[in-house]
Amino acid sequence: MEPELSHPDPPTAENTEDIARERELVDRAIAGDAAAISDVVRRLQDPLYRLALRMVWRPAEAEDATQEILLRVVGNLATWRGEAKLLTWAYRIGVNYLLNLKRQTPQEAAQLSLDTYRDGLSDGLAADDYRGPEAELLSHEVRLNCTQAMLQCLARDERVAFVLGDVFELGSADAAWILGITAPAFRKRLERAKKRIGTFLNATCGVANPEAFCRCSRRVDKALALGRVDPKRPVFARHAVSAGGRSVTDAEQQMIRLHDAAAVIRLHPDYAAPQAKMDAIAGLLNSGRFPMLG
Repeated sequence: MEPELSHPDPPTAENTEDIARERELVDRAIAGDAAAISDVVRRLQDPLYRLALRMVWRPAEAEDATQEILLRVVGNLATWRGEAKLLTWAYRIGVNYLLNLKRQTPQEAAQLSLDTYRDGLSDGLAADDYRGPEAELLSHEVRLNCTQAMLQCLARDERVAFVLGDVFELGSADAAWILGITAPAFRKRLERAKKRIGTFLNATCGVANPEAFCRCSRRVDKALALGRVDPKRPVFARHAVSAGGRSVTDAEQQMIRLHDAAAVIRLHPDYAAPQAKMDAIAGLLNSGRFPMLG
């Protein structure tokens, strides 16, 4: 007998009200209300971008993935039945797209394991902290880039389970529903991912374990030499964040307070989807060339 797949967490009174408001918005969007369509995109674009960024590593690839996911979400709005909040439903579409993405990250293409990645971090580690220009900024950039890279060393199914469960902190019922698996299967997958990441960080990362060998400030010289960090255009440390979202500093302070493996991965700020790409999506949706709603 096949195990019964998970259902989303039962709605609370507050969630029921939220879903009712979202239902009204979606109904207007399905009817062709341009303002409602734009509102749907605005609500979903930043969380979906953060999901894509965790899965594909680099912002440029995450922008492209977010565009494709948003077009699929808007094109399928008529199929949303309110069984979960709109974002949870959109995550389901996004996860399906990202898990089946043919393009591989460099770590995936090289089949890089966390053990091999740890060995690479020990190579070229400076004896002292970097003291050059923008030392704090570049240490932030190394740390953010490193946590992105280490996630790519997980298989995609474990990576997305870790992102949903430990980074986004979704309940197991919602996360399992997004993945289309049972809640026990999700918890088992999440536990495997947490164990791998936790073992890696405790053996490697001085942020997670002060006795571990690696320090972000001692990796800056090597990262600059390898071209993994651009001091003129830091990819993550100066990335735009959502209005009212956590900044790099806020995220780091939260990590210091929590001081555990999951907090190291969550230290990324609340990135905002790049506005130019979102404007391009809005233009496409309003062009009449995209058969999004029936």
